Amino acid sequence: MELLSPREAAAFALSLLDLTNLRDDCDNAAIEKLCLRAQTPYGNTAAICIWPRFVAHARQILGPEHPIRIATVVNFPSGDLAVATVIEETRQAIDDGADEIDMVIPYRRLLAGDEAAVTEMVEAVRAACPDVCLKVILETGELKDSAVIRRASELAIAAGADFIKTSTGKVAVNATLEAADIMLQAIRDSRKRVGFKPAGGISTVADADLYFRLAETIMAPNWIMPSTFRFGASSLLDDILGVLSGGTTVRASSGY
Repeated sequence: MELLSPREAAAFALSLLDLTNLRDDCDNAAIEKLCLRAQTPYGNTAAICIWPRFVAHARQILGPEHPIRIATVVNFPSGDLAVATVIEETRQAIDDGADEIDMVIPYRRLLAGDEAAVTEMVEAVRAACPDVCLKVILETGELKDSAVIRRASELAIAAGADFIKTSTGKVAVNATLEAADIMLQAIRDSRKRVGFKPAGGISTVADADLYFRLAETIMAPNWIMPSTFRFGASSLLDDILGVLSGGTTVRASSGY
């Protein structure tokens, strides 16, 4: 990828955005607004990401064949639910019209040394949605240690993740370039077609561009596309639209 102008970076980020509303006070009106916001004068976001209870409403708004995908979350945000419960959440979400499942691993159990719990959860959800994009959330800000983040990435990939995702956006530390570096290297070393999704705290086009540059450095040229890279964000769209309408992006807040 050649160095992108702010406008080019903004347009690219728009096409990769999972526009998110996982606020505790979300309601049907907020979902209707989100669906409208995702359809911009400059193109659509890749997806919206919402609570499971709103999937059916979003599908009713967007219709059965809309290009904007509907992603929802399971085992979210705690990662502590029983496997059977998460399978039930997953199947219900798909029945309601979800295209993509963003699932939190049992990261506290991983921190306690229970790698098998991660494998069991991811494999079970993978089996419950064999034809649906499965993004596996590692909650890297809670894992903290680089070796643990690497191991979580490896376990998720081996168990069938289509994407590995940094965070829920519900903890103190969410997406970081440090975690992204570890996760992207794990994807590269796996030699599998697995995508990457940084989520939480990415609010400017300049931030997004830092992740583009990192991914381009680690992965193959032209690797970044909606099937391999997404941003999970709620406020990033505001800066994208500001840049595309002729403004300038805010200086990046992310960094090593």
